[in-house]
Amino acid sequence: MHSSGRWPNRVFAASAPAQRKRGWKSLHGQRSARERAESMGEVASGILSATGLEALTLLYGLAAVLAGAYLKGYTGFGASMFWMTSLSLALPPLQVVPMVLMFEVVTSVTLLPQIWRDVRWRSIALLLLGTWAATPVGIHVLTRLPAAPVRIALAITVLVAAVLILRGFALSKEPGRTATVGVGLMAGVLNGSMGIVGPPAILFYFSSPIGVAAGRASIIAYFIGTDSVGAAMFAAQGLIDASVLWRTAVFLPVLVAGVVAGNRGFVRTDPESFKRTAIFVLMALSVLLGVRAAWPA
Repeated sequence: MHSSGRWPNRVFAASAPAQRKRGWKSLHGQRSARERAESMGEVASGILSATGLEALTLLYGLAAVLAGAYLKGYTGFGASMFWMTSLSLALPPLQVVPMVLMFEVVTSVTLLPQIWRDVRWRSIALLLLGTWAATPVGIHVLTRLPAAPVRIALAITVLVAAVLILRGFALSKEPGRTATVGVGLMAGVLNGSMGIVGPPAILFYFSSPIGVAAGRASIIAYFIGTDSVGAAMFAAQGLIDASVLWRTAVFLPVLVAGVVAGNRGFVRTDPESFKRTAIFVLMALSVLLGVRAAWPA
């Protein structure tokens, strides 16, 4: 009885340190959670301060960048116009354009290891030769002709060509050097006069008999050449400042995630379904181009 009478006291004496230990752990856990929350808050505040954006604007930008990156990863094109349209609603166009150029370079380089074997490098070299040669001509055209009618004419031309491809039009063989350089010259004129370089190359590759994988890969590689030069020109003019670089860096994780997800979607899609989807995207972009030209904001 004597020993049993002392047993509860012994249990209490033994459990008291354990209770204090559990209490200390709980308090330590609460402090750690609070410290982590404060640390995350400081990081978020630092990001907003570095980018000069409000929280809602940043969230909107992240969503827009992610959606455009998925589109780029899937079709290989269309992201630039999507980003320009969506991001210009929240940011000045003079900042959006260099960001979009850097987005395009990053996404294209991210996809390059997967598409390398499918790229038609010879035709890309010829296209780039024509594009770079004719861009100054396009700049001259920009100073001579009103922009809106030219944009509307381009939108109609691209829409008609896209409909023809959708209805089965295709070249019987891959175009030769002269025709390829000619397409590059057209792209260069558009690049200088409107800042739009993609439609001639997109129509060129999707009407070619090389197949959708090679066409998509070549379009992506072509944009590396055009957009890297464009980004370098903006940098030379001092238009890529610290805020633009910070914003690009903040968007980088969702940019890569979106393009990787889009590429996986392409891999799981059969060629004909992909081609139809890509042409529909091109048609939608041409309509958007025409609407923006006819009713400028």
